[in-house]
Amino acid sequence: MAKLSSEERALFPLTNINGVVKLFKLHLEKNSEPNLAILSIIVGHIENTLTCSRGVAEPPLSYEDEFPEGKYSDSHHVLPCVEYETVEALHQRFLAIIKAHVDVASFGSPRFATRELVKRISDVVWCTLSSSYYKDRAHLQSIYSYMTGAKLDSSGTTLAVVAACQALGYCDVHLALSEDHTWVVFGDKAQHTVEVTWHGKGNEDKRGIPVTHDVYSKSWLYVNGQPVVCNRHMEVATIVSNMNPGINATTDSEEVMLLQQALLWMLYDAGHLTKYPMAIDNLGDLEEMMPSKGRGVPATRMYEEAITSAVRFYDNQHVYPYTYLGGYCYRNKLYKKALKYWAQAASVIKNYNYSRDDEEIYKEFLEIANELIPHIMRVVSSGISARSILKDPECFGFLLEFYDGICEWEEGSATPVLHIGWAKALFNTIAKFDGHVRSHVKIFCVDPDSSDVTEEPHHSALQKSAAEARSSQDQNGNMAADCTSFTEEEMDPSEMMHRWPPVRLASAKMRGLRDLLLADKLNSQAISLQLTAQSQLFWVAQLSWVAQLSWVAQLFWVAQLSWVAQLSWVAQLFWVAQLF
Repeated sequence: MAKLSSEERALFPLTNINGVVKLFKLHLEKNSEPNLAILSIIVGHIENTLTCSRGVAEPPLSYEDEFPEGKYSDSHHVLPCVEYETVEALHQRFLAIIKAHVDVASFGSPRFATRELVKRISDVVWCTLSSSYYKDRAHLQSIYSYMTGAKLDSSGTTLAVVAACQALGYCDVHLALSEDHTWVVFGDKAQHTVEVTWHGKGNEDKRGIPVTHDVYSKSWLYVNGQPVVCNRHMEVATIVSNMNPGINATTDSEEVMLLQQALLWMLYDAGHLTKYPMAIDNLGDLEEMMPSKGRGVPATRMYEEAITSAVRFYDNQHVYPYTYLGGYCYRNKLYKKALKYWAQAASVIKNYNYSRDDEEIYKEFLEIANELIPHIMRVVSSGISARSILKDPECFGFLLEFYDGICEWEEGSATPVLHIGWAKALFNTIAKFDGHVRSHVKIFCVDPDSSDVTEEPHHSALQKSAAEARSSQDQNGNMAADCTSFTEEEMDPSEMMHRWPPVRLASAKMRGLRDLLLADKLNSQAISLQLTAQSQLFWVAQLSWVAQLSWVAQLFWVAQLSWVAQLSWVAQLFWVAQLF
């Protein structure tokens, strides 16, 4: 673990963004083992000072009001002063806690970390946290928060464990990141895994449990065993990517955003974000809000690169790269492309089985289905639009693919996904497309349990080329290099009607809906019943279980009566005996 060199110490006090970026860049270039604790303390110090400690009476400047052209004055590059003595004192306190409670010799001083050693370190971090706070609060992800308030969220706890292992000389311990959870890998070839934190709103202890195939298979929380396994420089990227500029629900700190953006660009230029889709997406978000001067890189390029990274390095098991790009298209009124990328997001989630741990991604898809898509339908159906997406069969096809992915996500899951709210949103959406448009979508069904596929129709050269394009996509129907033009397609409605886009439906529910979806007149009740069938069966099963309990209770009640009757019979015998 590297300490700060005299050259790096000379950069203190840190008072502006350029100084912090220069320190990070110099430290990463000089060291293969950058000091995670020190770097986390520095950015945590700045973030907490600018967000948690900022007075309500002096709110930060409004981005739209003060900088309508997306330009920031030099004053926004000024940061609260970070003294070297403060950083060093907090770093030494961190080392003291770990070394005082972890005796490596008692574990046999192993060359590489062991499960017992990592578990012990996580116990130390866990037990030194304050219990009187809400773990879902913001700004608890840095070691600065740990040292100044004994508070850490889930991802911060994992980072503290990895930094503590680094401080003890175990350079084989690294972060593993899914889209909503973190754990640790260790060993000479990173072949071992261990939980060191919790997940979700509870604080159930998972420490010491390995992340095995039985745990991660079909689980979105563990991305099907395709997490981002970090090296040290990627762990620095995690520290930066996890920065939170939020002051409250409606206001962000511009200084924190600018610092995060500058640090992410520095890491991007050094090649440390290549295998980190979420960090690339975060950089894309920042570029969308405030494009960097002199870069000339559109935010869409970053979203594209995140998708490419997920496909290339993680077998296309990550959902968020598609929802990020879909969200961008939605915000910029590129509604057809938004539907397309949401459909591709659903084609990734279909690889998983839904569980209660999937709350975050469930809320994401629920918002898309019940709020964003209905809003699109309201916008494009108001007034007279000759090129409305409601006249485009491909858009209807994207909707079917979106819901097909959601239905496949539900299949095989212990917990239902779809309820009546989903069914109402689906019916109201597809009802916006008239029967003539819907009839131009050529649906063929794929049964995952057999090799039977309904015959794919061949009607035109356009349809043939569409089929060829789809055949060149990956196993989930997504294409990494598919985001080439970000302008909404302009096409005459009569030309749209020459299209016969093919759509594959693999879920049992959507295959069962095929004829209902293509009918001239839609049957709301039939569609709702089919879409919520599993939910209703689950409810019936619950009733059945209650009925069984009731039956058992009745038997018990009868048994009680029988027992009372026996007592009565004994009492009668006793009374007769008294007569004699």
